[in-house]
Amino acid sequence: MKNSLLALTACAALAGCGVETASTAATVAAMKKQEVEQGQKTMAQMKDRINASMQQLQERADSAAAEDAK
Repeated sequence: MKNSLLALTACAALAGCGVETASTAATVAAMKKQEVEQGQKTMAQMKDRINASMQQLQERADSAAAEDAK
């Protein structure tokens, strides 16, 4: 009887560890997903800024070329 109780207690403890491990893994996965999404958002913002800078540079070059043509 004592051995059965010990085995049952061990099984319950190990089952609890499995649930905790799965919960931790899910939490870590959610955090990683959020990091990836934030990185993608930052990358999109940087692309927009670069494109705006390139457009501004092109407009200045076109304006300078028009002034030189006069």
